[in-house]
Amino acid sequence: MDFGRLPDLRHVDFRLPSDHPETAHVLARAQPTAPDTPGLYVGCPIWTNKEWLGSYFPLGAKEPDYLHYYAKQFNSLELNTTHYRIPDAPTVRRWREAVGPGFKFCPKLPRSISHERELYNTDALTLTFTRAILELEDRLGPCFLQLPPHIGPESLPRLERFLLDWPAEVPLAVELRHPRWFADRGLADTIYATLEALNKTLVITDVAGRRDVLPQRLTTPVAFIRFNGHGLVNSDFQRADEWAERLAGWYQQGLHAAYVFIHQKDVRHAPIWAQHFLGRVHALTGFPIQPPRPIPQVVQGSLF
Repeated sequence: MDFGRLPDLRHVDFRLPSDHPETAHVLARAQPTAPDTPGLYVGCPIWTNKEWLGSYFPLGAKEPDYLHYYAKQFNSLELNTTHYRIPDAPTVRRWREAVGPGFKFCPKLPRSISHERELYNTDALTLTFTRAILELEDRLGPCFLQLPPHIGPESLPRLERFLLDWPAEVPLAVELRHPRWFADRGLADTIYATLEALNKTLVITDVAGRRDVLPQRLTTPVAFIRFNGHGLVNSDFQRADEWAERLAGWYQQGLHAAYVFIHQKDVRHAPIWAQHFLGRVHALTGFPIQPPRPIPQVVQGSLF
């Protein structure tokens, strides 16, 4: 994720902003879940990470098996492949069968809907896409709609119409990128209220160059967080600690689930960050969490 990435971090204030006042109200109104059900789903944007061979994947693993091994390390996936083409039903079923119970896919809406047609005349595409990803069944988490950076608040009526027509049985999160969505507090609050009324989750993006896309406003009792790291520098771990503390507080207030997706330029850094983050969440919440771990590798002995 190059959006908001900066080469120089020296002047960035990475502290998380305070919660938006409405966040507490959203959580207070949420229907309580059973004691053991608050979910924490952590993952990466891709699973074909050849750099993990010999560490998080078995040495010699074949590419068709990568998703199976990925799901042994993470319990969620930001499914970016769906942004580039709508998968057919057999492909989606293979994805579902490759992972175990409790795993969640979060498919990104096709760019043909979000970037090419810009939400105009997308009924047929939306139907084709949602029919396909519903094959994930209980492995389906929130889909997410990423609006292009050039689409601003003047498109709110179009966005609202699209969200009203979106199938209610498919959970959806929305990522806003144009600065004008956030520049005016009154307008931003109107947009957040619209998402809340339509039961759509606002995507929260933690990225160095755009601290405005971090409003800490929940619009549903689900947090959808995209974290952009910088190669395991100190601020990456400080931010992990802050996020763990913030999520622990949200869970206490009634948060149902959090989805945290890790974007690092070097994919070898994502499991290390996740280990630190999940360890901190476990210390604060007691949730039974299995962080990614390098797996023992089978080394064939020599005959001589």
